[in-house]
Amino acid sequence: MRIILASASPRRRELLAQIGLEFEIKVSNVEEVVTTTRPADVVEELSLQKAQAVYTELLNDGKCVADVSCDGMTVSEGMAGGSYMVIGADTVVAIGDSILGKPKDEEDAKEMLRALSGKTHAVYTGVSVITAAGVKTFHEKTDVTFFAMSEEEIAEYVATLDCMDKAGAYGIQGFCARYIAGIDGDYNNVVGLPVGRLYQEIKEWV
Repeated sequence: MRIILASASPRRRELLAQIGLEFEIKVSNVEEVVTTTRPADVVEELSLQKAQAVYTELLNDGKCVADVSCDGMTVSEGMAGGSYMVIGADTVVAIGDSILGKPKDEEDAKEMLRALSGKTHAVYTGVSVITAAGVKTFHEKTDVTFFAMSEEEIAEYVATLDCMDKAGAYGIQGFCARYIAGIDGDYNNVVGLPVGRLYQEIKEWV
């Protein structure tokens, strides 16, 4: 079975390789549509949209027909869809039900870091896996606590630009690690992909 990661994230690529899976990258260009505000539901919904878009494109390339919906997917018997496993993922940082996405600019990044400074927030990653055998969608939640950051420290971190392509304006695995007081949950989930849970969900298929 060909495993396809529907993400351009280098962090997700590294994590998936870390657990010994061979896979290919095919980025989803789907227009993301959110119909809910609850962070756990948002990441599940977006991960499913990404996985479905790539899976459908693969089937179309193979001249296969699939019934694609948020409620499930079926592939006609004997079709080439059985040779693919597509993994989609989406990560958000949330303070309560308020979601922090990727910062628009450096000032936006500073505002996000001020909101996180000295407090505990949640990181949610939704994962969807699609094969001919069915669809699995789940999420993991990790609580992350920051030490208090001074304005000088916030400015210093933002100047590294490490924050600009990351939800919540920080990466736990980089320079910002110096401000992490602790976590409760899966560290890899904060990086971008809960690979332990993912493997348990797909090991019957690989």
